[in-house]
Amino acid sequence: MNYHETDPEFAERMEHFAFEEAVKEPGQELPDDARYMAVLAALLGCQGTEVYKEMLPEALDKGLSPVAVKEIVYQAVDYLGLGRALPFLIATNDILTARGVKLPLPSQATTTMEDRLEKGAAAQAEIFGEHMKESWKKGHINRWLAANCFGDYYTRGGLDLKERELITFCFLMAQGGCEPQLTAHAKGNMNLGNDRDFLIRAVSQCLPYIGYPRSLNAIACVDKAAE
Repeated sequence: MNYHETDPEFAERMEHFAFEEAVKEPGQELPDDARYMAVLAALLGCQGTEVYKEMLPEALDKGLSPVAVKEIVYQAVDYLGLGRALPFLIATNDILTARGVKLPLPSQATTTMEDRLEKGAAAQAEIFGEHMKESWKKGHINRWLAANCFGDYYTRGGLDLKERELITFCFLMAQGGCEPQLTAHAKGNMNLGNDRDFLIRAVSQCLPYIGYPRSLNAIACVDKAAE
């Protein structure tokens, strides 16, 4: 990035806030793996392609695995759509290839076309409660949600359910306009052990990349879910 030369005052304050103040705020820290998962997911959500390209090598250097990164991008398709997620898949592949990572990565699929609906509904129930086992019967969109979103992606290896709910929370938070779903997934996070404190930390770590309005909306959704 050449803004250090063209915009030195901006660079000084922006980098201090994003890379020092926000990261090290007492009581708002996250472990490196969780922080990078949250930030990368938020950058997908807000369509921050250029910053994503800068952050991904750093995340890999800090120990986030190529498999975990790919799973973040794959899952984003369900929450952002292929139109918004595909540029990030291309960027990820370019960066991994340049670092000598052999593609494709080992398979993480655990479902077949025959059992994806059943296993997807089971994943929904584990996150949101037993009532979700029958939710797919409400219509074809609900069936797609169970089979495709949860059966095709949430059941994959590489990330556990707590991590998948964290990145979903960050996708929704960062794109904005998804407050009902954000509140539901805040509750899903809490059901899996990502409590209110953890989610507020995630919001704090993502704020420099998504701005104050969406971060404050996310906190309101977390508080509503905590009630």
